[in-house]
Formats: sequence, C-alpha cells, structure tokens
Amino acid sequence: MRRGIVVGQRDYRQIASAIKNRSPFHVLTGFMPSGHPHLGHLMVMKEVVWHVQQGGNGYVTIADREAHAVRDMSWENCRNYGKEYLACLYALGFAGTTYFQSKNERLKDLAFEAAMKVNFSELTAIYGFTPETDLAHADAVITQVADILYPQIDRAPAPTIVPVGIDQDPHIRLTRGVAHKLRMFTIEERDGYVSVRSKNAPDAALEDVKKAFPGAKKYEGHVDIRGAPCAAVSVKVREIELAHGGWGFFTPSSTYHIFMPGLTGGKMSSSIPESIISFYEPEAAVRKKVMSGITGGRMTLEEQKKLGGEPDKCSLYLLNVFHMVTDDAALAEIRRKCLAGEITCGQCKKDTAERVVTFLKDFREKMDVAAETIEV
Repeated sequence: MRRGIVVGQRDYRQIASAIKNRSPFHVLTGFMPSGHPHLGHLMVMKEVVWHVQQGGNGYVTIADREAHAVRDMSWENCRNYGKEYLACLYALGFAGTTYFQSKNERLKDLAFEAAMKVNFSELTAIYGFTPETDLAHADAVITQVADILYPQIDRAPAPTIVPVGIDQDPHIRLTRGVAHKLRMFTIEERDGYVSVRSKNAPDAALEDVKKAFPGAKKYEGHVDIRGAPCAAVSVKVREIELAHGGWGFFTPSSTYHIFMPGLTGGKMSSSIPESIISFYEPEAAVRKKVMSGITGGRMTLEEQKKLGGEPDKCSLYLLNVFHMVTDDAALAEIRRKCLAGEITCGQCKKDTAERVVTFLKDFREKMDVAAETIEV
C-alpha cells in the first residue's frame, strides 16, 4: 500500500474496522492452477498472509474446476500445479484453510444456490459470453462467486476481504450483488428510523424482527424501527435471519493491486516464458533473464549520466519495488541513483540478479519443506 502497488479498494472500511477492533473477519483469494507459480503471483499471496497476520481467517481456493473448464488442464496437472501454489503460500507463512474446488462439496452446493440469482444475460454482459460458450465455463464463474462467500458458511458470517488484480472488479461486483440477493432482508437507514424490508423472509422472521425492538411497527413486508442505531439493527436482523435458515452474508470487500510487469514488458505471464521468473528455474537461467530485462535506461552511457534513468519504466526497478528490496530507504536510494545517472543499467541488473538469486534460494528451501506437508 505504501508503494502504490495496492491502488484501490471496495468497501474496505469494514475490514479496517475489524482489524482495529479485533473483531472476526475473513480473507480469501484463489489461484487457477494453469501453470507453475512465479514471482507475479507473490503479490496477492503476500496480501493474504498480511491480512491473516492482522487477525483474519485465511482461505485460499485452488480453482481447478476453472482451469479444467477454461484452460482444458488435466485434473492431474491441476493437482500438481495446485500443490506448488500451496507450497508458495505456506513458504510465505500462510495459516488457514485451503481447498481444491473439485473436492469441496459444500462449495458446490453454495454455487448452485448462487446460480439461482444470476442469469445468462448478466454473464454475457460481464464476461462476453456468447451462444457458443459452454456451460462449464459459466459454472466456473459461479463457483468463483461461491468461493468468495464460502468462508461465511464454513465459519460464520463476517466481513470478507478479497485481494485481486484490478481487472477482477467486475467479478467482485457480481459477487456482491449475489450476496445481497441471498439475504432475507434489506436494511435501510431512513430519516429518523431504520426500515427492515423483507425480500424473501418468512413472516415468522419478520415478526421476530418486530419483537426484537420495542416500539417497532410491522407493516406489509417491512418493519420500521425507531430509537436504535442502524448497526445494532443489522446485527440483530442477521441473527434472526440465520435462526430462520437464511445466509446472513456480509457483502464482500476487495482490494486491487496493479500487475507486476514482465521482464520483457507488459504483464508478467506464464504464456510468455521470457517475461517470468518461476521458483524452480536454474540460477543461470534466472541471471540471464534478469540481465536481458527491459530497463528505463537511456540510449547511451553519456545520456544516462546526463539525463538519468527512468525507473518507473524499468522492469528491474519494479521487480525490486514489488519483492526484492524490503527496506524503503534502500529502495529510495536505488531510485535516487537511477534518476541522477549515478548507476548504470548494467550494474543495476547485476545487483538485482543477486537479490533474485538469493531470494529464490531461500524461498525454494521453504517451499520444499512446505511441500512435504501438503496432502491433496
């Protein structure tokens, strides 16, 4: 967040409040096992681990149903790649619940319930589905919706934060809409009172809302409550909803991070092997990729010394920003030297290569230890 990598949020206030007040909250994200994990995946993993360290209940889903349906990955490859992702998470210090979509029966049931609140025209508008889109692709989308809501049925309803890339906001908004549709009640703060409106609640539940607040007035389909803060009404109504078999979901929150640029420019992607650094590449290959990375240097050494470099256009500098330099003062010094033309791109590449090699050696050891404990 300090470095401008996490650049946005949706409804994060409830998460910040939970952290501050040490009240329950969940953190969830997912990974599609369509290839080996690489440095580009570490950002969201770090966000999950950080939120767990702040007191959140950690959840990570391996989206093997999506990989099988959308990327045509074999189940065996999904399992093997998924284990690698989990090893990365545990190497970073993750503690919490992990699961493969295909193995989670409660998740599949929740996805079925969620699917009842989404029509195909919505999926077409969001994802560009056409009449040729197979149903398994649509099912993968609904399973992702269920993933986001799953912590609230595995434990209890609570604010849930989902760290994702900035391209995932439409999916977050879809899930927030589904969470709202699955609630029995809508709670609205009006001028001087709180209105609790039934969407699909049994009359007995609406009657219990009236009984819970002395002086409340019940009408056809809603109860109006005076003299009680909206937050207190929300807590009690959620309890009543759960008692009558409802979901009681909190609308999920999200943070949005920018993508780590690839070494060849553009997004770091497994489909462009030269752009990524995976965790089990030989040291020589890692050094070669770093030394070949696109920089923000000038055309000549003379121009570099006179004008300075452009670190914000340099894939190597951004590699340091994202992962390789944890000390803010040290990073600021690298940036200063670059802008002042005091360091050449060649020297910076060598320094960065050493950091990457050292990082990967330590991280691989942690991954190897973690891998021994993973059972799928």
